Amino acid sequence: MRSIWKGAITFGLVNVPVKVYSATEDHDVPLHQVHDADGGRIRYQRVCEVDGQPVDYEHIVKAYDDGGRTVVLTKEDLNSLPVEKSREIDVVEFVPSEQVDPIMFDRSYYLEPDSASPKAYALLRETLEATDRTAIVTFSLRQKTRLAALRVRGDVIVLQTLLWNDEVREARFPSLDAAPKISERELQMSEALVKSFESDFTPEKFVDEYQTQLRELIDAKLEQGDALDTEQTFGDRDRDDAGGGEVLDLMEALRRSVEKTRGGKSDDDEAEPKRAPAKSSSKTPAKSTSAKSTAKSGTKSSTASKKKTDVAGDEPAEKPARRRTTKTA
Repeated sequence: MRSIWKGAITFGLVNVPVKVYSATEDHDVPLHQVHDADGGRIRYQRVCEVDGQPVDYEHIVKAYDDGGRTVVLTKEDLNSLPVEKSREIDVVEFVPSEQVDPIMFDRSYYLEPDSASPKAYALLRETLEATDRTAIVTFSLRQKTRLAALRVRGDVIVLQTLLWNDEVREARFPSLDAAPKISERELQMSEALVKSFESDFTPEKFVDEYQTQLRELIDAKLEQGDALDTEQTFGDRDRDDAGGGEVLDLMEALRRSVEKTRGGKSDDDEAEPKRAPAKSSSKTPAKSTSAKSTAKSGTKSSTASKKKTDVAGDEPAEKPARRRTTKTA
């Protein structure tokens, strides 16, 4: 991991130098939009609504729309505002941990001691645990003041940014005003049902099945050669077949990498033989009747999955489209 911020926790005369790391990451398979005919990437341009012309990034500024009027804020306007550049995480108060509503939690970060002696870090960590308190802090990140909480996870102090109070909506539903009467018998039966599901929470036993099956589907399509040569553009049509062998080697490496990332399968999964995926007979695969069987067998594919789109303008204008090539594994 690479630290994203350095600073120090301060309370009273105590100063605890720390490094900040992102504690979470997105595991979704990255997808993008392409032209179904040739696999060419779909790009977006920033276009002005008034004159219909593309606008260079250097001429784009921020604005506020109140519904009837637009207030344009230039770079000079924004630079005139006071900017928070403090490198301190200031402890405002220590509160009982149960008073911090989890709905206020936003993003999580790990804090690592950033000094020759981690004694002050260890002291703060053990104090939070012994008192069952959470430290409410303020700090500056990306030029904005943040509200956050310090708590302990294992032997690491975690910094969790908090939503501001006015960012949490109140839940007011008229349907709950007249609460129905619950009988004692109904409550007992409900409690018995809860007991039948009682267990200790083990996060590692829960798997994102959609993403797992999506990876298996992509792997199956790579294996059967149902993929485009991402290096070959229309300007490379005269390339000889020697280049195709390199693509096959790359696809084999990708397939093995995906298999390695899926190494934690159960014994039952390993014991069950995999059926070889059938070759796709048409450009647009037929819809499968079961997403799970499609991903495991590789005999059917579905293009009904929602695709993630590129952020507008993050990449340059459209590259030349690529032609479809069929490789035999």
